[in-house]
Amino acid sequence: MGYKVAVVGATGNVGREMLNILDERKFPADEVVALASRRSVGVEVSYGDRTLKVKALEHYDFSDVDICLMSAGGAVSKEWSPKIGAAGTVVIDNSSAWRMDPDVPLIVPEVNAAATEGFKKNIIANPNCSTAQLVVALKPLHDKATIKRVVVSTYQSVSGAGKDAMDELFSQTKAVYTNDELVAKKFPKRIAFNVIPHIDVFMEDGYTKEEWKMMMETKKILDPKIKLSATCVRVPVFVGHSEAVNIEFEKPISADEAREILRRAPGCLVIDKQEPGGYATPYEAAGEDATYISRIREDATVENGLVLWCVSDNLRKGAALNAIQIAEVLINRKLISAKKQAA
Repeated sequence: MGYKVAVVGATGNVGREMLNILDERKFPADEVVALASRRSVGVEVSYGDRTLKVKALEHYDFSDVDICLMSAGGAVSKEWSPKIGAAGTVVIDNSSAWRMDPDVPLIVPEVNAAATEGFKKNIIANPNCSTAQLVVALKPLHDKATIKRVVVSTYQSVSGAGKDAMDELFSQTKAVYTNDELVAKKFPKRIAFNVIPHIDVFMEDGYTKEEWKMMMETKKILDPKIKLSATCVRVPVFVGHSEAVNIEFEKPISADEAREILRRAPGCLVIDKQEPGGYATPYEAAGEDATYISRIREDATVENGLVLWCVSDNLRKGAALNAIQIAEVLINRKLISAKKQAA
């Protein structure tokens, strides 16, 4: 007997991707329910070759739901995840609402699947999209040579800010070519043919909250001793986040060693030819599950240093795919059973 799965935020970019991936991976679901706010009731979303009509979250009975994939923003999750969890449903939340809660595991299955054991609130957190791909690349290298410090610059696509952001990039790009007025609503400056070194709100120390998330989440997922500094930048790309990563290790590690380690590592795909086009870009990563790693080289400015380029589909590994992989971990480790089966 399969599981009953609810997708909250089913009309958004990530919610739709969750439905696609549930079908692609043949997730063992007997029933999938699409939920959103009342204004989206009746909207149709695709689930494989089927069409689901969206129902209202506010009126839904979760008593027979096994897994809730939550992608409706932090405010909705703060209000609804504890209620849904209290009904015996495991919530896998894609927002930042629960990530730093000490009683809520923050999981990237290739990195810390064992941390799913003994979760207390029936809530498991999905990390920030830029953190997810970073730690997939860092984990096998950390196991080999122990990471001391990371400096990362991100090049994040507009889909990370939602459908309205994608629409804004499209409309602004079109306006450039048609000589129309460029309207900026979602971003503080024009995004078309531009880059914006500002994602989320500014904090007192001058970092943005997106940068803070990367620092704190990497520590929680991988190792609290790792020092990390991030600069997060929005770029005019529709799908796919890229990262330039400088890593300082405690022990020696060569670029060739790192290349071989990453080739064997789960979730990683190394494309690293030292020639024009011998690297991955967000265009190639869009629609794919892997974290692509390129431009692996030694950093001569520090002892035991490496530099690499990391690219991934932020809607998949950075969000929807990772959430579903967490659900698969719960099933494979027998940490969850179908309510109907248990009854």
